[in-house]
Amino acid sequence: MLDQLQKHLDQVAEFTPENAAAVEEFRIQYLGKKGVLAALFADFKNIPNDQKKEYGQKLNELKERCAEKIEGFKSQASGQSAKLGSLGDLTRPGYPLPMGAIHPISEVKNRIVEIFSRIGFNVSEGPEMEDDWHNFTALNLPEYHPARDMQDTFFLQTDPDWMLRTHTSSVQVRYMETHQPPIRTISPGRVYRNEAISARSHCFFHQIEGLYIDKNVSFADLKQTLAYFTNALFGTSKIRMRPSYFPFTEPSAEVDVYWGLETETDYKMTKGTGWLEIMGCGMVDPEVLKNCGIDPEEYSGFAFGMGIDRIALLLHQISDIRLLSENDLRFLEQFQPRF
Repeated sequence: MLDQLQKHLDQVAEFTPENAAAVEEFRIQYLGKKGVLAALFADFKNIPNDQKKEYGQKLNELKERCAEKIEGFKSQASGQSAKLGSLGDLTRPGYPLPMGAIHPISEVKNRIVEIFSRIGFNVSEGPEMEDDWHNFTALNLPEYHPARDMQDTFFLQTDPDWMLRTHTSSVQVRYMETHQPPIRTISPGRVYRNEAISARSHCFFHQIEGLYIDKNVSFADLKQTLAYFTNALFGTSKIRMRPSYFPFTEPSAEVDVYWGLETETDYKMTKGTGWLEIMGCGMVDPEVLKNCGIDPEEYSGFAFGMGIDRIALLLHQISDIRLLSENDLRFLEQFQPRF
């Protein structure tokens, strides 16, 4: 009788079902009302007294092994079912997953960076919270200079010598302080000004400014660089430069690109002139070079700056600058790639 129990124990240990039906069949065979264990327990009274202890232990062991085997396979089967349920019907056609898109500001910024990288400009970045020296004084804007009023500044209440930067020219100052000419760098980033929010202006926006310093740099170099840029970005090198004023450049100019008058939208955007203002520029003031530790007798350079948001509005015919920062999916989905 003990040999028969051991044989059943070996069979239970070797049992490996192929499916749930095999597990159920095994359960009925051993644990059913008319199964192996029921018969063995019924036959327990016929076992000699000197063997009942060992036989009883083996019989209980067989019952436990059967129960453990069945529970183990049931748990495994339920786990597989849960996994399949989480995935759904794998033979069903999949739903189209919505594709992401590059934000128009990032897309325009990347295009501008790529254009200038072709002619040797690298990218420099700096902090958005800036001190007075880098944001104003080093750029020829000493304390109480009236031109500071041109940039409505967000000052920190705890320390008026610190502010949210009003332009990325502060990055150029930091770059000149740590690098020697020749310098070719562009500085993209977010800037802040205390302006009323409307369809045409916002209290924060994005700029990209460029700086080139070397020996014998002239205004002609500046014009040729900007003509190359406008041709690469807008498809036209027809630009005009109007005299202007910036404290950190002398002479200074506003740059217009010829947009054309082909549609009614063109008339509205250009106010009937066909020209669009896209940036300011000029030759770096010698005092700025001195402030940054560069000898103006040996080196000269030019700088330019443009609003990335404004160019994004132009290229994508967006009528309201607020749409660029409202995270409205209906707006952003328009910029998904088309295949």
